[in-house]
Amino acid sequence: MNAGLHSFLWFLAVIAAIPVVLWLVKRSSFSNPVGSAGMRRVAVLPLSPQQRLVTVEVGSGDSRCWLVLGVTGSSITTLHTMLPQDEATPATPLPTPGTTFAQLLQRLQGRGPDAR
Repeated sequence: MNAGLHSFLWFLAVIAAIPVVLWLVKRSSFSNPVGSAGMRRVAVLPLSPQQRLVTVEVGSGDSRCWLVLGVTGSSITTLHTMLPQDEATPATPLPTPGTTFAQLLQRLQGRGPDAR
């Protein structure tokens, strides 16, 4: 067999194997080691375009815990670990469009007309 033809057939075999290998990697546990059942995003607070605070819930049942993570473009750092909390609405109501800063401050200090 001609050496050029032999090389061409190997080239075609490698090109044909690429989609097969990608499909196998996608179906294997390497692409998602934790699994979607073991981790849930609770909250995200963007600090800048490249930095954010993320709270995730890991584990299941009694072994659940929340991790507060600092996420940057180059690293993820665990900032705090805590027990899962009830996900409730914030205690401070959101300001209405006509609310001034002074009215909002009085309401937060408990002196305003809408104070709780």
